[in-house]
Amino acid sequence: MWVRSTMAYRLSFALTALGNFAVSALDFVAILLMFSHIDALGGFTLPEVALLYGTTCTSFGLADLLLGNADRVGRRVRDGTFDQFLVRPVPVLVQVAADRFALRRIGRICQGAVVLGWGVAGVDVVWTPWRVVFAVVMVVTGAAIFAAVFLAGAAFQFWAADASEVANSFTFGGCTLLQYPPTVFAKELVRGATFVVPLAFVNWLPALWLLGRDDPLHLPGWVAFCGPVVALLLLGLSGLAWRAGLRSYRSTGS
Repeated sequence: MWVRSTMAYRLSFALTALGNFAVSALDFVAILLMFSHIDALGGFTLPEVALLYGTTCTSFGLADLLLGNADRVGRRVRDGTFDQFLVRPVPVLVQVAADRFALRRIGRICQGAVVLGWGVAGVDVVWTPWRVVFAVVMVVTGAAIFAAVFLAGAAFQFWAADASEVANSFTFGGCTLLQYPPTVFAKELVRGATFVVPLAFVNWLPALWLLGRDDPLHLPGWVAFCGPVVALLLLGLSGLAWRAGLRSYRSTGS
């Protein structure tokens, strides 16, 4: 329904998608401005940073397109409209994902994919079929990890109904964090992004293996291949949190 509504005004959709593309591109413009004064950032060249940027933005864009409206859960809990989801013969999570579905967010995905393609072409990597498959899996795994974080943030709003910005600090904030090399951050922050909220598996750890670099924490090489396992584990835990939140929901009262 929301897609049909959007496409009823195709010029408006094209302009908003283009605007989404342009606004997202400003982050990479900031990186380009930095590299106009430096040759490397944390030991990473511009194409290598573009690879990090492109993978995280594409992954985040996919997750944002599918579950980006999950931050509306808190608002619906507060005003009582969440009850509407509970009386329909459709899974609640599907309705949350489809609530005001914004197809214009495809602009962010396209922008990330363009930078990713440029970074892939510029890095000093021999692209064997295995490495190509690994890069594709990295993007899909990153989208799954971000989706798990979106879902966990939505579940948290059942108990703290006005906490969408807390979730955004891990989703949008995590996306911004992963656009830059891990070597520019303190090791404590890198440890937190690896072992507490494992966003490092979105692109840091797999990209370091792809580029032939050692990670700042000196973890074993096989850790770079653990992204799909971490994504499945996070999705499982987020799903349990979501179910617990649904069971605890008691509407808004009088």
